[in-house]
Amino acid sequence: MGTLTGKVAMITGSGGEGGFGRAIARRFAAKGADLVLTDIAPTGTKVVWTKPATGWGGLEAVADEVRAAGRRALTAIVDVRSAITIDRAIKQALETFGRLDILVANAAAPPGADRAPVTELPEAGWDLVLDTNLKGTYLCARAAAGAMLRDGVRGRIITMSSNAGMRGYARMAAYCASKFGVIGFTQALALELASAGITVNAICPGAADTDRLDFLGRRPDGSFDPAQRAEAIRERAAAVPLGRLASADDVAEVAAFLAGDGAAYITGQAINVSGGAILH
Repeated sequence: MGTLTGKVAMITGSGGEGGFGRAIARRFAAKGADLVLTDIAPTGTKVVWTKPATGWGGLEAVADEVRAAGRRALTAIVDVRSAITIDRAIKQALETFGRLDILVANAAAPPGADRAPVTELPEAGWDLVLDTNLKGTYLCARAAAGAMLRDGVRGRIITMSSNAGMRGYARMAAYCASKFGVIGFTQALALELASAGITVNAICPGAADTDRLDFLGRRPDGSFDPAQRAEAIRERAAAVPLGRLASADDVAEVAAFLAGDGAAYITGQAINVSGGAILH
């Protein structure tokens, strides 16, 4: 049996075809967990520059994969900036499964107007990133922790930071601020929940070959060039000591470890998944 057998996990931002959320859901299901899958839209979060449509089925397609692995799945449309939608999804999870053991706060704002020098960064771009990445993590963790405390569950809360939560990058001030904030929030919440046996840890991926890098294939006319994207990926991978970018499965493996019994004595940590690009 899997190491998560009998557990119920909620994963936000899990409707994308090539993102971390789907990979984590598949890994958790393989380890025996039942899943609550959420995203802001049925087909998953859309990034600003995307490759042509693939016919991907979004949340329900991920749910079908979970069910094919022999586990149960519940889907819910959730805007992590809205406490009402989060609370409703957790209520549905408790009514359906009777418990909530694991939260993976994975939802993130798509890259867009925020990727600009601070002097040109629009307030709306800043607000979208901070409200989604940082406030959204707080709202999801607050609701999940409340359910775990009420039910006496020694649960796991996993937040998603980034290498940009440990090092600043030009033209990414909003993103860096949000991801630095996630690490500070994770540390504080870990201390608050330790006495209840609930662990809280952050995963910090480096550059990862996921849907969020599809903008690298954007031609000046707005069309998508897969060869251009592939070359840009190769250039970025050359700067990583292990010689490649992270994959969604790399991140999913770390999430599965943190969710399992083997990580029961690990809390308040920010764990790099960067191929050696970040060493602290």
